[in-house]
Amino acid sequence: MTAVLHHVALTVTDMEASLAWYSDLFGFKELAREDHQGGNGGYGVVLGPEDWSMFIVLNEHPTNAGEGFDPVRTGLDHVGFTVEDRETLDEWVAKLEARGVTYSPVSEHGWGWSLNFRDPDDVQLQLVVFATS
Repeated sequence: MTAVLHHVALTVTDMEASLAWYSDLFGFKELAREDHQGGNGGYGVVLGPEDWSMFIVLNEHPTNAGEGFDPVRTGLDHVGFTVEDRETLDEWVAKLEARGVTYSPVSEHGWGWSLNFRDPDDVQLQLVVFATS
């Protein structure tokens, strides 16, 4: 029995800013919006390709104190996305640069290449491409 990662849910401090950022950068569409269950307030917005093949849920919680993301604290370290090939990774570098997004240099690994960048809440995101044999 196997499981395949389908989505990630992130808590954000400014829903509208995060919606605009993820939609613009990744070309994601809003797929759903709904209030959180349990009476604690807040809501979530699902963003992704229209075929729901994968998605990101952005959550706003009224109890969020706005503390900064820290990848060395227990919990989420980063979210990774794959791209088709090394040339596409270079296209992403140009896209990030055009939008003023700070990013790491592309790094080479035994398995391929990667680059890191951060969203408006400082959550680390990574793009990877696997080397073909």
